Amino acid sequence: MADTICRTLRDGGLEGEHAPALTIKDSKASPFGFDVFNYVLTQLSNHILAGKSQSRGLVVVAYSRSPSFYVDLLKRRGIDIASSHDWIHILDCYTDPLGWKNRLIDKDISQEASSLSSFCQDVRNLDKLYSLIIEQGKGLIGQGKDRFSIAIDLVSEMVRHASISSVAGILSNLRSHDQVSSIFWLLHSDLHEIKFTSVLEYLSSMVASVEPFNQAAFGQRVDLENLSMLEQNFRKGKFHVRFKRRNGRVRVMCEEILVELAGIKFTPVLSEDEIINQRLLPKVQFNLQLSEEERNERAKVVLPFEHQGNGKPIQIYDGRRSLGENKEEALVSTGKLQPDEDSGKGQIIYFRDSDDEMPDSDEDPDDDLDI
Repeated sequence: MADTICRTLRDGGLEGEHAPALTIKDSKASPFGFDVFNYVLTQLSNHILAGKSQSRGLVVVAYSRSPSFYVDLLKRRGIDIASSHDWIHILDCYTDPLGWKNRLIDKDISQEASSLSSFCQDVRNLDKLYSLIIEQGKGLIGQGKDRFSIAIDLVSEMVRHASISSVAGILSNLRSHDQVSSIFWLLHSDLHEIKFTSVLEYLSSMVASVEPFNQAAFGQRVDLENLSMLEQNFRKGKFHVRFKRRNGRVRVMCEEILVELAGIKFTPVLSEDEIINQRLLPKVQFNLQLSEEERNERAKVVLPFEHQGNGKPIQIYDGRRSLGENKEEALVSTGKLQPDEDSGKGQIIYFRDSDDEMPDSDEDPDDDLDI
């Protein structure tokens, strides 16, 4: 499911349509939204570098982390930073968001990160911020028909310095820009009113919610019984994604997430119908292998069509005559296995139910066959 999100952002939007938009929501009960954001950012960066994405550049609007953090993140994920000047730019809204450090020479950013970033010194002016994002994106791809993607690491910080309507306005304008391929952002949902969260969900074509693994562990007194449940919530979570298709239909998917030092892992979760179907399946075990004794017994059985006379003519009883007339001709068909004292092998003996049993015809259609 997480891969489906990354593929949707990678493929971008059709000409004349709004770009795909992703909202990643988390809360203090399950604070793994930033891990999901980093995962999506890394996957999209790999697609851009491999030339598999519609976008040819990526603009990261950094509110909650410094540019140095994202440079180190891409390095740890094995992404080539040497060529990053051609495809990524970081708009620094973290180091000096209000312009208080404008006169300071050292702004606490590494030289490598400073070459990939530029400062936004007044995050309250969203019109200026919009112009900077578009300007940096066009600086990566030029003025042609190529497109670029946008990643905003925390929309909750934007609301601290601007109104809800203005924040929703800039997100809508960025998504509708003809050179924007895709856009995604992170939101701490428990810090805002429901109406603001609903506005962002309305603007998004995908909404990813990170929820606690054990809901019952929160809001209760901590004791030994639910202590293990709380510990699981700090390592695991549930990842719900709602996709809004072009035809208006909505698809909801769910996965489990596991956060480790190496990164975040996604595991599919079975739906209730799938779990019920698995429980209804019969638990039958089939043994398709034969033992050595069973193979030996099977090899001793001589079938009716096999040559058994050692060169002598084989007479097969065809059921037309009474067994009492010639018992030597009653050698074949389906029935019981009789042991052969001379050869040590088994043979099949057939007895008619009665002499009144009429044959199918007077001639055997297989008389001319040498079997």
